[in-house]
Amino acid sequence: MNDTTPAATAADPWATPSPAPAVHELPLRFVGSGSEYFRIWIVNLLLTLVTLGLYYPFAKVRRLRYFHGATEVGGAPLSFHADPWKMFRGYVLVALMLAAYTGAGQFSATAGAIAFLIVAALWPALWHSSMRFRLANTGWRGLRFRYTGTRASAYAVMAVPLGVAMLFVLGALLTQREAPPVPPSGEEVPPSVSELFAAVAPGVVMLALLPLFFWLLKRLQHSNYALGPERTGFTAPLGPFYGLAFTAGLVGIVVAFAIGIVSAIVVAALRSLGIDGVFWLSVVAMVLGYLVVFALVGGYWTARLQNLAWGRTASARLRFKSSLRARSLAGLWFRNTLLVLLTLGLYFPFAQVASARLRLEAITVVSEVDPDEFAATAAQADEAAAGDAAGDLLGLDIGL
Repeated sequence: MNDTTPAATAADPWATPSPAPAVHELPLRFVGSGSEYFRIWIVNLLLTLVTLGLYYPFAKVRRLRYFHGATEVGGAPLSFHADPWKMFRGYVLVALMLAAYTGAGQFSATAGAIAFLIVAALWPALWHSSMRFRLANTGWRGLRFRYTGTRASAYAVMAVPLGVAMLFVLGALLTQREAPPVPPSGEEVPPSVSELFAAVAPGVVMLALLPLFFWLLKRLQHSNYALGPERTGFTAPLGPFYGLAFTAGLVGIVVAFAIGIVSAIVVAALRSLGIDGVFWLSVVAMVLGYLVVFALVGGYWTARLQNLAWGRTASARLRFKSSLRARSLAGLWFRNTLLVLLTLGLYFPFAQVASARLRLEAITVVSEVDPDEFAATAAQADEAAAGDAAGDLLGLDIGL
Protein backbone atom coordinates (compact mmCIF):
# COMPACT_ATOMS: atom_id res chain seq x y z
CA MET A 1 0.00 0.00 0.00
CA ASN A 2 1.50 3.29 -1.07
CA ASP A 3 1.60 6.08 1.49
CA THR A 4 0.37 9.17 -0.34
CA THR A 5 -0.68 11.28 2.64
CA PRO A 6 0.33 14.94 2.66
CA ALA A 7 2.63 14.31 5.63
CA ALA A 8 4.52 11.61 3.77
CA THR A 9 4.77 13.77 0.69
CA ALA A 10 6.10 16.66 2.75
CA ALA A 11 8.68 14.36 4.34
CA ASP A 12 9.90 13.14 0.96
CA PRO A 13 13.18 14.99 0.24
CA TRP A 14 12.66 14.49 -3.49
CA ALA A 15 9.16 15.97 -3.52
CA THR A 16 8.71 19.18 -5.50
CA PRO A 17 8.06 22.03 -3.04
CA SER A 18 4.87 23.95 -3.56
CA PRO A 19 5.50 27.44 -4.94
CA ALA A 20 5.30 30.33 -2.52
CA PRO A 21 2.21 32.47 -3.00
CA ALA A 22 2.74 35.51 -5.21
CA VAL A 23 2.95 38.78 -3.35
CA HIS A 24 1.10 41.81 -4.67
CA GLU A 25 1.95 45.22 -3.24
CA LEU A 26 -0.86 47.78 -3.29
CA PRO A 27 0.60 51.20 -2.42
CA LEU A 28 -1.65 53.95 -1.10
CA ARG A 29 -1.64 57.11 -3.17
CA PHE A 30 -3.30 60.43 -2.37
CA VAL A 31 -4.23 62.40 -5.47
CA GLY A 32 -6.03 65.34 -3.88
CA SER A 33 -4.79 68.92 -4.05
CA GLY A 34 -4.95 71.83 -1.65
CA SER A 35 -6.63 74.12 -4.18
CA GLU A 36 -9.43 71.59 -4.83
CA TYR A 37 -10.06 70.99 -1.15
CA PHE A 38 -9.88 74.72 -0.37
CA ARG A 39 -13.07 75.31 -2.37
CA ILE A 40 -14.87 72.55 -0.44
CA TRP A 41 -13.46 73.74 2.89
CA ILE A 42 -14.39 77.42 2.49
CA VAL A 43 -17.99 76.59 1.48
CA ASN A 44 -18.29 74.16 4.40
CA LEU A 45 -16.93 76.76 6.80
CA LEU A 46 -19.27 79.53 5.62
CA LEU A 47 -22.37 77.33 5.65
CA THR A 48 -21.51 75.97 9.10
CA LEU A 49 -21.14 79.51 10.46
CA VAL A 50 -24.32 80.75 8.80
CA THR A 51 -26.38 77.84 10.13
CA LEU A 52 -24.84 78.15 13.63
CA GLY A 53 -23.23 74.73 13.33
CA LEU A 54 -26.21 72.80 11.97
CA TYR A 55 -24.50 72.25 8.62
CA TYR A 56 -21.53 70.49 10.27
CA PRO A 57 -22.63 66.87 9.52
CA PHE A 58 -23.19 67.74 5.86
CA ALA A 59 -19.81 69.46 5.75
CA LYS A 60 -18.21 66.38 7.26
CA VAL A 61 -19.74 64.11 4.63
CA ARG A 62 -18.45 66.38 1.85
CA ARG A 63 -14.98 66.37 3.42
CA LEU A 64 -14.88 62.59 3.88
CA ARG A 65 -16.13 61.97 0.34
CA TYR A 66 -13.34 64.13 -1.02
CA PHE A 67 -10.56 62.56 1.06
CA HIS A 68 -11.83 59.02 0.46
CA GLY A 69 -12.16 59.60 -3.27
CA ALA A 70 -8.65 61.07 -3.42
CA THR A 71 -7.17 58.00 -1.67
CA GLU A 72 -6.25 55.19 -4.04
CA VAL A 73 -5.36 51.67 -2.92
CA GLY A 74 -3.66 49.77 -5.69
CA GLY A 75 -4.97 52.32 -8.20
CA ALA A 76 -8.62 52.03 -7.09
CA PRO A 77 -10.08 54.92 -5.05
CA LEU A 78 -11.96 54.57 -1.81
CA SER A 79 -15.54 55.81 -1.55
CA PHE A 80 -17.80 57.14 1.19
CA HIS A 81 -21.56 56.53 1.05
CA ALA A 82 -22.97 57.92 4.31
CA ASP A 83 -26.31 59.70 4.35
CA PRO A 84 -25.68 63.16 5.90
CA TRP A 85 -29.21 63.24 7.36
CA LYS A 86 -28.44 60.15 9.45
CA MET A 87 -25.25 61.81 10.64
CA PHE A 88 -27.26 64.94 11.42
CA ARG A 89 -29.48 63.00 13.85
CA GLY A 90 -26.43 61.59 15.59
CA TYR A 91 -24.85 65.05 15.71
CA VAL A 92 -27.98 66.51 17.33
CA LEU A 93 -27.97 63.69 19.89
CA VAL A 94 -24.38 64.40 20.91
CA ALA A 95 -25.02 68.16 20.97
CA LEU A 96 -28.01 67.69 23.29
CA MET A 97 -25.95 65.47 25.60
CA LEU A 98 -23.14 68.02 25.82
CA ALA A 99 -25.63 70.85 26.33
CA ALA A 100 -27.30 68.93 29.16
CA TYR A 101 -23.92 68.29 30.75
CA THR A 102 -22.93 71.96 30.50
CA GLY A 103 -26.27 73.13 31.86
CA ALA A 104 -26.13 70.70 34.76
CA GLY A 105 -22.65 71.95 35.65
CA GLN A 106 -23.94 75.51 35.80
CA PHE A 107 -26.77 74.43 38.09
CA SER A 108 -24.61 72.71 40.71
CA ALA A 109 -21.38 70.72 41.03
CA THR A 110 -23.31 67.60 42.02
CA ALA A 111 -25.64 67.82 39.03
CA GLY A 112 -22.65 68.40 36.73
CA ALA A 113 -20.88 65.35 38.15
CA ILE A 114 -23.97 63.17 37.69
CA ALA A 115 -24.36 64.43 34.11
CA PHE A 116 -20.70 63.64 33.46
CA LEU A 117 -21.16 60.09 34.75
CA ILE A 118 -24.16 59.61 32.45
CA VAL A 119 -22.29 60.90 29.40
CA ALA A 120 -19.27 58.78 30.30
CA ALA A 121 -21.45 55.69 30.61
CA LEU A 122 -22.90 56.26 27.13
CA TRP A 123 -19.70 57.30 25.36
CA PRO A 124 -18.28 53.79 24.63
CA ALA A 125 -21.57 52.81 22.94
CA LEU A 126 -21.47 55.98 20.85
CA TRP A 127 -17.84 55.36 19.88
CA HIS A 128 -18.63 51.76 18.90
CA SER A 129 -21.54 52.91 16.77
CA SER A 130 -19.32 55.49 15.11
CA MET A 131 -16.77 52.83 14.14
CA ARG A 132 -19.45 50.58 12.66
CA PHE A 133 -21.08 53.42 10.78
CA ARG A 134 -17.86 54.86 9.35
CA LEU A 135 -16.51 51.55 8.03
CA ALA A 136 -19.86 50.29 6.75
CA ASN A 137 -20.05 53.40 4.60
CA THR A 138 -16.48 53.13 3.29
CA GLY A 139 -16.02 51.21 0.04
CA TRP A 140 -13.27 49.94 -2.26
CA ARG A 141 -13.87 48.37 -5.68
CA GLY A 142 -17.55 47.97 -4.89
CA LEU A 143 -16.89 46.29 -1.52
CA ARG A 144 -17.83 47.65 1.90
CA PHE A 145 -15.58 47.52 4.93
CA ARG A 146 -16.86 46.28 8.28
CA TYR A 147 -16.02 46.74 11.92
CA THR A 148 -16.53 43.50 13.83
CA GLY A 149 -15.79 44.67 17.37
CA THR A 150 -18.44 44.33 20.06
CA ARG A 151 -19.95 47.02 22.24
CA ALA A 152 -18.71 45.13 25.31
CA SER A 153 -15.12 45.35 24.07
CA ALA A 154 -15.55 49.10 23.58
CA TYR A 155 -16.66 49.43 27.20
CA ALA A 156 -13.67 47.34 28.32
CA VAL A 157 -11.22 49.67 26.56
CA MET A 158 -12.91 52.93 27.51
CA ALA A 159 -13.06 51.75 31.12
CA VAL A 160 -9.40 52.73 31.49
CA PRO A 161 -9.78 56.53 31.12
CA LEU A 162 -13.45 56.76 32.06
CA GLY A 163 -13.03 54.56 35.11
CA VAL A 164 -10.27 56.77 36.48
CA ALA A 165 -12.29 59.91 35.78
CA MET A 166 -15.39 58.45 37.42
CA LEU A 167 -13.46 57.45 40.54
CA PHE A 168 -12.11 60.95 41.03
CA VAL A 169 -15.52 62.53 40.35
CA LEU A 170 -17.15 60.26 42.89
CA GLY A 171 -14.35 60.93 45.35
CA ALA A 172 -14.79 64.66 44.93
CA LEU A 173 -18.54 64.32 45.55
CA LEU A 174 -18.02 62.28 48.71
CA THR A 175 -15.38 64.60 50.15
CA GLN A 176 -16.82 67.95 49.11
CA ARG A 177 -17.35 70.44 51.86
CA GLU A 178 -18.33 74.03 52.18
CA ALA A 179 -15.65 76.60 51.38
CA PRO A 180 -14.02 78.07 54.49
CA PRO A 181 -14.83 81.71 55.22
CA VAL A 182 -12.39 84.29 53.91
CA PRO A 183 -10.27 85.80 56.71
CA PRO A 184 -10.98 89.46 57.59
CA SER A 185 -7.52 90.41 56.36
CA GLY A 186 -8.48 89.29 52.85
CA GLU A 187 -5.57 86.84 52.59
CA GLU A 188 -6.18 83.79 50.48
CA VAL A 189 -6.28 80.45 52.28
CA PRO A 190 -3.68 78.10 50.75
CA PRO A 191 -5.06 74.82 49.42
CA SER A 192 -4.86 71.81 51.68
CA VAL A 193 -2.85 68.69 50.89
CA SER A 194 -6.01 66.77 50.00
CA GLU A 195 -7.10 69.53 47.59
CA LEU A 196 -3.70 69.56 45.92
CA PHE A 197 -3.80 65.78 45.62
CA ALA A 198 -7.29 65.89 44.10
CA ALA A 199 -6.08 68.46 41.55
CA VAL A 200 -2.83 66.72 40.55
CA ALA A 201 -3.50 63.00 40.99
CA PRO A 202 -5.98 62.57 38.09
CA GLY A 203 -3.50 64.00 35.60
CA VAL A 204 -0.64 61.85 36.89
CA VAL A 205 -2.72 58.67 36.83
CA MET A 206 -4.07 59.39 33.36
CA LEU A 207 -0.56 60.13 32.07
CA ALA A 208 0.71 56.82 33.47
CA LEU A 209 -2.20 54.92 31.90
CA LEU A 210 -2.11 56.72 28.54
CA PRO A 211 0.15 54.14 26.77
CA LEU A 212 -2.04 51.33 28.10
CA PHE A 213 -5.13 53.05 26.76
CA PHE A 214 -3.58 53.58 23.32
CA TRP A 215 -2.50 49.94 23.19
CA LEU A 216 -5.96 48.70 24.13
CA LEU A 217 -7.59 51.10 21.66
CA LYS A 218 -5.32 50.16 18.75
CA ARG A 219 -5.69 46.47 19.57
CA LEU A 220 -9.47 46.81 19.54
CA GLN A 221 -9.54 48.74 16.27
CA HIS A 222 -6.89 46.83 14.33
CA SER A 223 -8.22 43.44 15.40
CA ASN A 224 -11.68 44.09 13.96
CA TYR A 225 -11.26 45.59 10.49
CA ALA A 226 -12.88 43.37 7.88
CA LEU A 227 -13.28 43.31 4.11
CA GLY A 228 -15.03 40.34 2.56
CA PRO A 229 -13.73 37.18 4.28
CA GLU A 230 -10.61 38.94 5.60
CA ARG A 231 -10.48 40.12 9.20
CA THR A 232 -7.38 41.75 10.63
CA GLY A 233 -5.49 40.81 13.77
CA PHE A 234 -3.11 42.86 15.93
CA THR A 235 0.12 41.42 17.34
CA ALA A 236 1.89 44.43 18.91
CA PRO A 237 2.67 43.94 22.65
CA LEU A 238 2.19 46.59 25.32
CA GLY A 239 5.89 47.24 25.93
CA PRO A 240 6.62 49.23 22.74
CA PHE A 241 3.75 51.60 23.53
CA TYR A 242 5.27 52.50 26.89
CA GLY A 243 8.69 52.77 25.24
CA LEU A 244 7.25 55.10 22.61
CA ALA A 245 5.54 57.28 25.23
CA PHE A 246 8.73 57.47 27.32
CA THR A 247 10.88 58.42 24.33
CA ALA A 248 8.38 61.04 23.12
CA GLY A 249 8.20 62.57 26.59
CA LEU A 250 12.00 62.58 26.88
CA VAL A 251 12.34 64.26 23.49
CA GLY A 252 9.85 66.92 24.55
CA ILE A 253 11.65 67.65 27.82
CA VAL A 254 15.10 67.83 26.22
CA VAL A 255 13.95 70.04 23.33
CA ALA A 256 11.95 72.36 25.60
CA PHE A 257 14.90 72.67 28.01
CA ALA A 258 17.33 73.41 25.17
CA ILE A 259 15.01 76.03 23.64
CA GLY A 260 14.52 77.64 27.05
CA ILE A 261 18.27 77.89 27.66
CA VAL A 262 18.98 79.35 24.22
CA SER A 263 16.09 81.82 24.52
CA ALA A 264 17.26 83.00 27.94
CA ILE A 265 20.81 83.52 26.66
CA VAL A 266 19.62 85.47 23.62
CA VAL A 267 17.25 87.66 25.68
CA ALA A 268 19.98 88.39 28.23
CA ALA A 269 22.42 89.31 25.47
CA LEU A 270 19.91 91.66 23.82
CA ARG A 271 19.13 93.36 27.11
CA SER A 272 22.81 93.86 27.86
CA LEU A 273 23.19 95.57 24.50
CA GLY A 274 20.24 97.85 25.23
CA ILE A 275 18.24 96.71 22.17
CA ASP A 276 14.56 97.69 22.20
CA GLY A 277 11.73 95.25 21.61
CA VAL A 278 13.16 92.49 23.76
CA PHE A 279 9.72 91.66 25.16
CA TRP A 280 8.18 91.06 21.75
CA LEU A 281 11.21 89.10 20.61
CA SER A 282 10.74 86.95 23.69
CA VAL A 283 7.09 86.37 22.80
CA VAL A 284 8.00 85.39 19.23
CA ALA A 285 10.75 83.08 20.48
CA MET A 286 8.35 81.46 22.94
CA VAL A 287 5.73 80.85 20.21
CA LEU A 288 8.31 79.41 17.83
CA GLY A 289 9.72 77.27 20.61
CA TYR A 290 6.28 75.90 21.39
CA LEU A 291 5.74 75.09 17.71
CA VAL A 292 9.07 73.27 17.57
CA VAL A 293 8.27 71.17 20.64
CA PHE A 294 4.76 70.43 19.36
CA ALA A 295 6.05 69.45 15.92
CA LEU A 296 8.89 67.27 17.18
CA VAL A 297 6.97 65.46 19.91
CA GLY A 298 3.73 65.19 17.94
CA GLY A 299 5.50 64.17 14.75
CA TYR A 300 7.60 61.56 16.52
CA TRP A 301 4.63 60.11 18.42
CA THR A 302 2.30 60.05 15.42
CA ALA A 303 4.84 58.58 12.99
CA ARG A 304 6.09 55.87 15.33
CA LEU A 305 2.55 55.01 16.44
CA GLN A 306 1.37 54.65 12.84
CA ASN A 307 4.33 52.45 11.93
CA LEU A 308 3.89 50.33 15.04
CA ALA A 309 0.13 49.88 14.71
CA TRP A 310 -0.09 49.18 10.99
CA GLY A 311 3.14 47.19 10.91
CA ARG A 312 1.59 44.71 13.36
CA THR A 313 -1.78 44.50 11.58
CA ALA A 314 -2.52 41.59 9.26
CA SER A 315 -5.20 39.16 8.17
CA ALA A 316 -4.85 35.69 6.67
CA ARG A 317 -3.86 37.01 3.24
CA LEU A 318 -3.29 40.72 3.77
CA ARG A 319 -0.74 42.64 5.77
CA PHE A 320 0.37 46.26 6.00
CA LYS A 321 3.65 48.11 5.90
CA SER A 322 4.14 51.66 7.15
CA SER A 323 7.38 53.62 6.74
CA LEU A 324 6.40 57.11 7.89
CA ARG A 325 9.46 59.16 8.87
CA ALA A 326 9.15 61.13 12.09
CA ARG A 327 11.52 63.84 10.83
CA SER A 328 9.46 64.42 7.69
CA LEU A 329 6.18 64.58 9.61
CA ALA A 330 7.62 66.91 12.26
CA GLY A 331 8.97 69.28 9.59
CA LEU A 332 5.65 69.25 7.76
CA TRP A 333 3.69 69.94 10.95
CA PHE A 334 5.95 72.86 11.88
CA ARG A 335 5.66 74.39 8.40
CA ASN A 336 1.89 73.81 8.27
CA THR A 337 1.25 75.33 11.69
CA LEU A 338 3.41 78.36 10.92
CA LEU A 339 1.66 78.97 7.59
CA VAL A 340 -1.79 78.52 9.15
CA LEU A 341 -0.93 81.18 11.74
CA LEU A 342 0.56 83.57 9.18
CA THR A 343 -2.45 83.24 6.84
CA LEU A 344 -4.98 83.52 9.69
CA GLY A 345 -6.23 79.98 9.05
CA LEU A 346 -6.59 80.14 5.26
CA TYR A 347 -3.76 77.65 4.74
CA PHE A 348 -5.55 75.04 6.87
CA PRO A 349 -7.03 73.00 3.95
CA PHE A 350 -3.64 72.91 2.23
CA ALA A 351 -2.09 71.69 5.48
CA GLN A 352 -4.69 68.92 5.79
CA VAL A 353 -4.03 67.72 2.25
CA ALA A 354 -0.25 67.76 2.71
CA SER A 355 -0.49 65.83 6.00
CA ALA A 356 -2.89 63.27 4.52
CA ARG A 357 -0.61 62.71 1.52
CA LEU A 358 2.49 62.16 3.65
CA ARG A 359 0.80 59.77 6.09
CA LEU A 360 -1.21 57.77 3.57
CA GLU A 361 1.55 57.32 1.02
CA ALA A 362 3.77 55.82 3.72
CA ILE A 363 1.43 52.78 3.89
CA THR A 364 1.45 49.78 1.55
CA VAL A 365 -0.98 46.87 1.52
CA VAL A 366 0.69 43.51 0.79
CA SER A 367 -1.66 40.83 -0.56
CA GLU A 368 -0.98 37.14 -1.15
CA VAL A 369 -3.83 36.99 -3.66
CA ASP A 370 -4.37 38.90 -6.88
CA PRO A 371 -6.49 42.04 -6.23
CA ASP A 372 -8.97 41.12 -8.98
CA GLU A 373 -9.40 37.62 -7.55
CA PHE A 374 -9.71 39.02 -4.04
CA ALA A 375 -12.40 41.50 -5.10
CA ALA A 376 -14.37 38.73 -6.83
CA THR A 377 -14.28 36.35 -3.85
CA ALA A 378 -14.84 39.12 -1.30
CA ALA A 379 -17.97 40.29 -3.11
CA GLN A 380 -19.63 36.94 -2.34
CA ALA A 381 -19.03 37.44 1.39
CA ASP A 382 -19.91 41.13 1.32
CA GLU A 383 -23.65 40.98 0.72
CA ALA A 384 -24.60 41.64 4.35
CA ALA A 385 -21.97 44.31 4.99
CA ALA A 386 -23.83 47.23 3.41
CA GLY A 387 -26.76 48.28 5.52
CA ASP A 388 -25.82 46.19 8.56
CA ALA A 389 -24.04 48.92 10.47
CA ALA A 390 -24.95 51.78 8.17
CA GLY A 391 -28.01 52.58 10.23
CA ASP A 392 -26.59 51.68 13.63
CA LEU A 393 -27.62 54.12 16.38
CA LEU A 394 -28.92 56.91 14.16
CA GLY A 395 -25.84 56.77 11.93
CA LEU A 396 -23.73 58.45 14.60
CA ASP A 397 -20.18 59.41 13.68
CA ILE A 398 -18.09 60.97 16.44
CA GLY A 399 -14.74 60.48 14.72
CA LEU A 400 -12.18 57.66 14.68
